Amino acid sequence: MAKNRPTHIAKPVYPGGLTAMKKFVAEHLKYPAEAVDARVEGTVLVRYSLDYRGKVVDARVKKGIGFGCDEEALRVVSLMRWNVPQDRKKKVRIHQDINIHFKLPKVKKLTVKQPTAKATAARPASSIQITYTSTGKIKGTVTQKDNSKDKTDEGGSYSYTINW
Repeated sequence: MAKNRPTHIAKPVYPGGLTAMKKFVAEHLKYPAEAVDARVEGTVLVRYSLDYRGKVVDARVKKGIGFGCDEEALRVVSLMRWNVPQDRKKKVRIHQDINIHFKLPKVKKLTVKQPTAKATAARPASSIQITYTSTGKIKGTVTQKDNSKDKTDEGGSYSYTINW
């Protein structure tokens, strides 16, 4: 009579699950300067092998995009550690694929208006004065029982001075 032997091997699990793995990759991935200069984006497909202890022992690029991204993806994958369930003390090497996405960070451009020469001569260089003036009339209706009355508001002005 044949013994009941499992026909499959339990897959390794990343500690914390898929979200923890994505967080790990995002924290350790450094966008290569060469790829930033060339404005390269894309996905690197890496095939890696795990030993019976969950350590990455072999990793290679199956599909790369170049400009240093392939090497960076290999570096991040080699830092990963997995939990491998032990099946009857078998020492099995497991092969898996992972996609590492490279997307350029969005850069916000700030525009700073330089004060005119006339404005900077009047006050020291370490202060900014901002003046707001409202001269128009603002009409609004009273929303209580008497809808026929209009309320008008005269304009006004106020100013701020910021010293540093």
